[in-house]
Amino acid sequence: MNGWLIVNSFMDSDKFKEIYALLLESAKLKNISLKLLKSQEISDIVGSDFSNYTLPDFVIFWDKDVLLAQMLENAGVRVFNSADAIYSCDNKAQTYIRLAQAGVRIPKTIIAPKTFESIGYNDFTFLKNAIDRLGLPIIIKESFGSFGQQVFLANTEDEAKAIIERIGYKEFVFQEFIKTSCGKDVRINVVGGQVVASMLRYNENDFRSNIINGGNMKPFIPSDAQKQLATVAAKALNLDFAGVDILFGPDEEAIVCEVNSNPHFKSTLECTGINIAEHIINYIAEELK
Repeated sequence: MNGWLIVNSFMDSDKFKEIYALLLESAKLKNISLKLLKSQEISDIVGSDFSNYTLPDFVIFWDKDVLLAQMLENAGVRVFNSADAIYSCDNKAQTYIRLAQAGVRIPKTIIAPKTFESIGYNDFTFLKNAIDRLGLPIIIKESFGSFGQQVFLANTEDEAKAIIERIGYKEFVFQEFIKTSCGKDVRINVVGGQVVASMLRYNENDFRSNIINGGNMKPFIPSDAQKQLATVAAKALNLDFAGVDILFGPDEEAIVCEVNSNPHFKSTLECTGINIAEHIINYIAEELK
């Protein structure tokens, strides 16, 4: 069996290379030939069948170029995760629409009205309406972003307006602030519909728990409700593997914060000793038997 590990052509930091190395090594241990390719190495004419390439048995798509993933699927290649699943996670507004449709509990969410680069927001009535519905403080989250770097907390209407003006014309959502989960959440890794590893992330100095923002981590045994919520969320988004972030609602009620189609699992390995790459490779091998 042979596969491609497709990665972004322009993201070259060590934290991504570590993930690629774990996947390549896990495939090698399973006697699976896995070749790392940058996305620009396999571009082709729209509508082509990729006949200029010897196509693999499968692709692990560790990028967010959903159009390339879709083209590979159209050529008959099994892609993990699928183009649709990656799109559902990459666009957070789409994530919340699909989760809500599946009955998955999420924070109360309002999608900001669309504007354009040449116009921007010249009427902030929608902000007042969002605050009336969700209260203050309020979360403002860009629809596209990673590692919590495009997530903001506004304590006042003026702060919220300033954040929106910085965002510009980019799409974003408003969410209620889950006070009981300030600075903490649970990352639950799901592979093939099964929970394989979990950790608690916490930060005493930031409302975001992300490790890259100074958060800490420790092993965590999730409740049955948290595990069920994580697996249902992954299924609702058609994910083969995912990192599901669960908030602590009032009375410890589980709430899905975000779902990641390309979870950065090096921190999970360091925290729990569990190598998610091995689970991903084993799952793919079973799926393609």
